[in-house]
Amino acid sequence: MSDQLFLAYDYPVLGAFWTVMWIFLWVFWLVLLFRVITDVFRDHDMSGPAKAAWILFVIVVPFLGVLAYVIVRGDGMGKREIRHVREQQAAFNDYLRETAGADDGSANVDRLAKLSDLKARGDISEAEYQRAKEKILH
Repeated sequence: MSDQLFLAYDYPVLGAFWTVMWIFLWVFWLVLLFRVITDVFRDHDMSGPAKAAWILFVIVVPFLGVLAYVIVRGDGMGKREIRHVREQQAAFNDYLRETAGADDGSANVDRLAKLSDLKARGDISEAEYQRAKEKILH
């Protein structure tokens, strides 16, 4: 019984190394597979039938399909990724500008106009008007 228990825990270091290496290679290959599939759909220059052919090739013969795609179209993968990131950054910047308001001073002009109307109607005093104007301008 003790021999069986000892054998259950007998795992050589080289075996552990190979197990970790195979797990790493498997995860690396899965990441590469999904990068290729994402790149196929991200490429706006490729026609629909060409996209379908690449996806079918990658699914039917995965290792050979991914290797062939990286060899044939690998140069453009980085360029398409950079273009995609730039498009995302531009969309995010546009969203921030839209949410935060215009940065060209038109928002300040509107605030000053409203403030001037409040002063003209007598809702605020001259001192309050000057303090609010200073806050807007600085």
